[in-house]
Amino acid sequence: MPNEVENVCCREIPKREDLVKLSNITWIQTMDSNMTIVRPAYFVISGFSGIPHVNYYYLFLLVLYIMSVVENGVVMALICLDQSLKTPKYIAVFNLAFVDVVGSSSLVPKVIDTFWFNNKYITYSNCLTYEFFNYMTLTMQSLNLVVLSFDRLVAITFPLRYQIIVSLKTMFSLIAACWIIAILVNLIAVGLLTRLSYCRSVVINSYFCDHAPLYRLACNDNRPNYILAKVLPAIILWVPLLFILITYTSIGVALSKIAGAHDRMKAFKTCSAHMILVAIYYLPILFTLALDAKVPPNVRIINMSLAAVLPPVLNPLIYVLQTQEIKQSLKKVFKRIKRSKIAMK
Repeated sequence: MPNEVENVCCREIPKREDLVKLSNITWIQTMDSNMTIVRPAYFVISGFSGIPHVNYYYLFLLVLYIMSVVENGVVMALICLDQSLKTPKYIAVFNLAFVDVVGSSSLVPKVIDTFWFNNKYITYSNCLTYEFFNYMTLTMQSLNLVVLSFDRLVAITFPLRYQIIVSLKTMFSLIAACWIIAILVNLIAVGLLTRLSYCRSVVINSYFCDHAPLYRLACNDNRPNYILAKVLPAIILWVPLLFILITYTSIGVALSKIAGAHDRMKAFKTCSAHMILVAIYYLPILFTLALDAKVPPNVRIINMSLAAVLPPVLNPLIYVLQTQEIKQSLKKVFKRIKRSKIAMK
């Protein structure tokens, strides 16, 4: 096996026995050509390089993760328990909370396991699964923001026709379409990775199985992956962002015509908070994907990790817990708890 070990040049693997693990390479002969695909048994996730006390950053991510799970868990519980919240808007809100929990849970616990407990090795199949779930939830977050902005656009600009245009059936159909798109585009991205050979380094310069650092490691033709990496952001990021900006511009124009000064200020505060969340989600990802290989690995890790963890924490606080319906629902829950305590006494 010495030749295979030499081909797997992991510049950041410190121990010789670690190289022995990586020498277990699977060779696959394709059915329709003579091309041999080299798939390593393991990849190595490098994480940050040259940053002291980096564990404090992982602790920060862990705290944000716990907050997001608690906040989104409360939101989902309220929507499930309160019949008055079973409306199209809160169906979309429930889906956003669910996606936030799934996205955070598929990322942060594995990051903690990887870097706090030094489990930097990940098998080939697990790596592709890891990438699929992370990018699928990022895609769903983007599409869900589009659905919510569409809901607000119709509610404000066509208030009398809102219940006809945005029915429960319409909302479920929109959400189902978003899930289908998110799953399909990421299955295509992962499927194209399976045709790549990794006969050089197996060190992924990121904090998870990131798509761009992963396909750049290939030693055969990765042009389809490169093209997809340029096309997908336009479909799942730029187009949704443009739609959201047009939506909130239209909302602003509509409010300026029909609302008084007090109502305009209230709506402006709400829309401003929503746009801040949109910026927090989209800007780091778009910056990273636009510059692509020019972005240093450490900057890419910070941008992608904050884009994955911050919005799930802020979404419930700004999109949900500030609304009158949720406040009323929380009051009902506290009253029930108070009554049950009195009854027990």
